[in-house]
Amino acid sequence: MRFLTAMCLTAPLMIVTGCSTSGDREPISPPSETQSRPTVDELTITVRDASGTTVRWRLSCSPPGGSHPDPERACRALEQNGATALPAVPRDRSCTQIYGGPETATITGVWKGQPVRSRLSRADGCEISRWNALAGLLPPGEG
Repeated sequence: MRFLTAMCLTAPLMIVTGCSTSGDREPISPPSETQSRPTVDELTITVRDASGTTVRWRLSCSPPGGSHPDPERACRALEQNGATALPAVPRDRSCTQIYGGPETATITGVWKGQPVRSRLSRADGCEISRWNALAGLLPPGEG
């Protein structure tokens, strides 16, 4: 009777865990650091225009979508110039002192798997260049 009781208690465990001791099962290993995890590239673009009106859009680029008025064009601008226009202007760079207007923009989120936190303006020549490089993502300046 004890044998039957022992079999009844251990049989479900044997079914769940398997009875093989020959090592024919492959171990489950955690994903390696080289395996890429899927990332969701999505940006939030907030623009304050010359009149002080603020608009906010969401943008994803794989595939182009979101609430941005022209996601395809915005994604093209990012692909062509994002790597150089999104980072801040280095402090030691000389910039022409040309005022382009009061427009400002912030771009936050994830792009190409990297975090983005960018502030743009039209306060000088370097900032105007950044803004213009992202034409399509940002509206044209009014200044």
